[in-house]
Parts: sequence; C-alpha cells; structure tokens
Amino acid sequence: MGLCARICESGLTRNPHSFYGGVGNLIKMRTNMNWRELLQARDETLVSPWLGGRRLRSGERLWTIEGNLPRDIGWHSFKLNGRRATWIDDLSMPTPDTLGYEVRGYLVGDRVVADGVHVDPDPAKITSFSEPVALLDRGLDRFVRVVAGRLFEDGPLVFKFQDFPSGSEEDVLKAYFDRKESLDGIPNVSPALDAAFRMETWVRSETERRRAEIERQRVEEEARKQAEERRQKIAQQLGTGEGRRAMAQLDFTQAARSALALGGAEYLDHRAGYRPEEMVVTFRLLHRQFVCTCDRATLRIIDAGICLTDHYTGERGDTRFTLESLPAVILMAHKDHVLVVTRHAPGDDYDGGDNDDD
Repeated sequence: MGLCARICESGLTRNPHSFYGGVGNLIKMRTNMNWRELLQARDETLVSPWLGGRRLRSGERLWTIEGNLPRDIGWHSFKLNGRRATWIDDLSMPTPDTLGYEVRGYLVGDRVVADGVHVDPDPAKITSFSEPVALLDRGLDRFVRVVAGRLFEDGPLVFKFQDFPSGSEEDVLKAYFDRKESLDGIPNVSPALDAAFRMETWVRSETERRRAEIERQRVEEEARKQAEERRQKIAQQLGTGEGRRAMAQLDFTQAARSALALGGAEYLDHRAGYRPEEMVVTFRLLHRQFVCTCDRATLRIIDAGICLTDHYTGERGDTRFTLESLPAVILMAHKDHVLVVTRHAPGDDYDGGDNDDD
C-alpha cells in the first residue's frame, strides 16, 4: 500500500494538525528499517565459496546461514533474505570473478608464495611468508603460478585460476628433481620462485625425516612388542630353572627375584660385576642383608659372600650353588651357628652372634 493511501485510510486528512505528525511517523518508521534490507530484493541468490561455519560474508555484507549447512567446502548457492541465508545446493558453477584483493605467486602444496616477497634464507621460516589457498584445482604441478582472491579484505584466499609461467619454472623443477641445494646458474629466477623452491626442498626433507622417524619408531615398537611377548611367555615358565635362566637374558631382576624367593630370600638390588658375565646381587634373609656374585646367564654363584671353604681340603664350594640354593645354605649355616659372612652388604649392621669375617 502506498504512502498516500495509508494516509487517507488512517483519516489523517480530516485533521490538518495531525496530518503532518502522521506523515512524520510513517517516514520515521521507514527510515528505521535497515538500509541493506531496503536495497536487497527478496529471494536474492548468492553464489559464494563456503569454507565452514554459519557466517557468510561478501564485501561489507554479512549473513547468518540458517538450516542445513553444505556437506563439503566449495562453491555453493544461497538464498538471501535480510541478514539470513539459506543453503540451496553445491552444484553451482564457481564464479571466481567475484573474488577481489588478488594475490599472484607460486604454489607450494596448498600455500602461495606471493610475488615480490623477500623472505628469510632459513627455509623453515618461509611458511610465515606464505598463505594457504582454499579450493585449489586438483592436479596442479609444482612451482605453478596461481591467482587467488578474497571475498573481503583480510579474508581467506580462494583459488581463482592458474596463471601463465614466467619461463624459469621448468629449470627450477628439474633442479628440484636433481636435489640441487640452490638455483645458482638458472637465469631470471624471481625471489618468489626461489623462495618456493627452498620451501619445497625443505618440505621434502622434513617429510622424509618424519617418515624415517616414524619407521624407526615402528620398528622399535615392533621389537618391544615381540620382546614383551617373549618375556610374558618366559614369565609363565619362571617356575622352572630353564625359564628363570631364559628370563635372566631379558629381565635379570625378575629372574633373580624368582630364584631367591624359592629359598625364602627377598631380592633387593643388583648391579654389574667386574666381568661382563657377572652380576652382584643384594638380598635380605634372616632380617639382614647379604651380597653375592653370580653368573648372569646361569645364575650360578661365583662368590657366595659367606664362607663355603672346606677346612680340610681348602676347596671353595661357592660354585656348587645357584641363586635358588644359596639361601638354603645360609639358613643351614645359621641354624648350626657356623655362618661366617665374608662380604658385607652396604648398610648391614647386623650383630646376631654369627661369626663375621672382618
């Protein structure tokens, strides 16, 4: 309904004093409407790149997407109504001409090194001089020139089209394949192309380094799993002498603890001996600490730490025993009051009446 019709219908023409006030109120009502709503036609359609979220922006205009969001990022069409937008479909033809704020440069992965850039010589810092580009075409080669644009200032870059080469790209690509460290000798290489080359080279090196590290970790993890499986399998056999000796090669602590426990002794600690095959073992028995030396592989005693010498023949009997049998020998000597300790464990200040050889 027009302004005049509304004035007549309201009866304002019968009262000249209220006429102008009524007109003013209607004009005020109209001017309070958002100017974008006045300019925007109903059911206006917008084709725009969508990179996620419920905000849609083009230039100074901003909309909130209501309802279903697009299934994937890409170019989509939206129906606009005031400040609201509704997704229509994702089959619209891209309209890259709507993108402004153009950036031209060389593509490295999904990032563009812009023309005219002067970067730090450290390749690891080149990424700070490049910018990601969304919605790239598939199949783009290395060191191609691209043009990207934005829907608004400081907005994300969106791919527009592949630009014409400058003439040195093929030589640079060959240098990359040949694993050259620099582009010395190749004429007409721009700073942006040189930066792209160094960045590509660094990315390849880092990728190979990470791949090698992942493979190393995989091999180590596989070896660890196999060793653990073997250890668990052997642990089930700790009740046998063969099992304890097999465990000693993988986990000496567990093997020694199991062996000493058979004689009622408590394993405390162990350390390497003077010879590669020796282990010095500390254990507790009779409320005191003892120390002995045994063979790492066989658990056979080398030095019992107590006197086991035959007084008639002078023959030492240490090697006749193992970690399993040594505690029983100590208990028997203590019972018969003939226990003579020849090797004191650190911190053992026991004074129980046995004969200690100081």
